[in-house]
Amino acid sequence: MIDYEAEYNNRVMVPEHPEIIAGWERDAAAYRESASCDLDRAYGLGPRLFYDLFHPTGGTEANSIALFLHGGYWQSLDRKHFSHMARGLNAHGYTVCVASYDLCPEVRVGDIVSEIRSLAEYLWETYRKPILSYGHSAGGHLTAALLATDWRARRLPPALARAGLAISGLFDLVPLLGTSVNKALGMDQKEAVTNSPITMGIPYGTKLIATVGGAESKEYKRQSRVIVDFWNRGGTEATLHEEAGANHFTVIASLADTDSSLVHDLTQLGK
Repeated sequence: MIDYEAEYNNRVMVPEHPEIIAGWERDAAAYRESASCDLDRAYGLGPRLFYDLFHPTGGTEANSIALFLHGGYWQSLDRKHFSHMARGLNAHGYTVCVASYDLCPEVRVGDIVSEIRSLAEYLWETYRKPILSYGHSAGGHLTAALLATDWRARRLPPALARAGLAISGLFDLVPLLGTSVNKALGMDQKEAVTNSPITMGIPYGTKLIATVGGAESKEYKRQSRVIVDFWNRGGTEATLHEEAGANHFTVIASLADTDSSLVHDLTQLGK
């Protein structure tokens, strides 16, 4: 029998997580000081519906605008922890939007999905470039949800969100129902199924890279493997990548490295 509480409780699994998160805050603040950026731009009416925009520092101007979506199990953290996640792509000609969204329990997971879809629509209307999405943990879930969106039904270009990198993503929310993660989320079975990317329809013609840390739990590895296997059958170009030795919190570190394999993967997705 699978112990879902143990499998999904990343903070217990990585006891040094407070130091890692504090490091994110320091690195993010330092990057905001050095980068060319426009901060605290609103994309909605909610108190957390803001994004920071980081401008390219090198390379040829990219054909896509990049969107980074933070993790925290839809209930914690903020864009200000992750400004430096723009550094790698900025060096390769990408403008990067680092966004916040409302958190549970004040809203539902489905509300957050809707917010991020509205943000993608806003970015399209503002910059007229398709979205290259990348996100970590809950942000990986939101990245997959963007790819699975029926943009035609919203009278928008079908390739508005055409490619994404989901790092340690959650694509099947049902295993969370009996865990402590769900205390703030308050999901029931129907809500968990509805908001799982594996039930949203396979986004034919899109590209997904699902990355997971080699030191993550079996369930996190399974989640990435399942979405890749399932979406590949339906016409998505999906690939699985494992970051050797990385845990749930260190797996995103190389996004700040302009020459890392993760940044290289992202630049290839954005072409």
